[in-house]
Amino acid sequence: MARYARHLVLPEVGVEGQERLKQARVLVVGAGGLGSPVTLYLAAAGVGTLGLVDFDEVDITNLQRQILHGTSDVGRAKLDSARDRLSDINPHVEVVLHATRLTSDNALEIIEPYDIVVDGTDNFPTRYLVNDACVLLGKPNVYGSVFRWEGQVSVFGVHGGPCYRCLFREPPPPGLVPNCAEGGVLGVLPGVVGSLQALETVKLILEKGESLAGRLLIFDALDLNWREMALSRNPECPICGDAPTQTGLIDYEEFCGLHSGDAPGATETDMAPDEISEIDPSELAERLATAEPPFLLDVREPYEWSIANLEDGGAVLIPLGEVQDRLDEIPTDREVVVYCRSGQRSAAAVRTLLAAGLPRVHNLRGGVLAWADDIDPSLTKY
Repeated sequence: MARYARHLVLPEVGVEGQERLKQARVLVVGAGGLGSPVTLYLAAAGVGTLGLVDFDEVDITNLQRQILHGTSDVGRAKLDSARDRLSDINPHVEVVLHATRLTSDNALEIIEPYDIVVDGTDNFPTRYLVNDACVLLGKPNVYGSVFRWEGQVSVFGVHGGPCYRCLFREPPPPGLVPNCAEGGVLGVLPGVVGSLQALETVKLILEKGESLAGRLLIFDALDLNWREMALSRNPECPICGDAPTQTGLIDYEEFCGLHSGDAPGATETDMAPDEISEIDPSELAERLATAEPPFLLDVREPYEWSIANLEDGGAVLIPLGEVQDRLDEIPTDREVVVYCRSGQRSAAAVRTLLAAGLPRVHNLRGGVLAWADDIDPSLTKY
């Protein structure tokens, strides 16, 4: 009674509402930027069971926005860090850990015991997977996304309302939308969007107020501007339409144009298109040691180069946005290997070079991150 005193005096909550919160089971997919404020506020609110899906470790680059974790947690599993913090916030909340990547093979089984799912992911395959699983199981999907200075929030999958597929029936082409590591995100922004996701979740549990179902809320943090877009269920939607053509989960990496073997997690997506040639870090290291090493092209931004680069291997920096205008700086009589942070932007650059007529162009699979893992662990990972 003392812990929830400020709730109990609210006529929309009271003892009955607090008991509903206590009985609720909420699954949060991702213990990162969005998952941090969501889980912190849901635990503080007294949601009885909080499930968390994540398989990543805390990295120092997370701390700019992922307030669930601290400096002392760097290197720990995010779920372990989250469990300790949430238990300290509210020891009466049961925290259930799912230390795995959410896939088409396990999503229905993991989601089924929960009442509501909160999507805290940052990649398209997992967003479509969460959406489709929620629709098939009849679970509300509290959606949020952040990129640079903009955030979006909505509620999908409620009875009669639209789903994520009604808004974005098809994913964007691979590489068109960079992830947060490559495009950046203001650290405060996930706090705003995640707090709204927590708010919508509490309202759904209490069955009070008007939810964002049928509405997409768009937040521009730079200009401090809120816009709202009306959404409606698409009767021809393949998953929630009147005559759905998809009645089960599919291969979402393939659906989003990625190799099924390179399944993305809650924090990163790597593109590896079939139509371009790729080489592994070990193969590149061997070629760099030959008498005729390949031309090594770095297509990241200058600030990324300053963090970690392959200058010792002869790499040259030409940011992706400048490649088309600086083709004359790239030799046509040598093998070219292109790299970025994780392989996504470099794949787009490879296409540009192939279209320009360069005969031998390859993408470094996994980018600088894979090089640091396999060849040079002294490189800073970011």
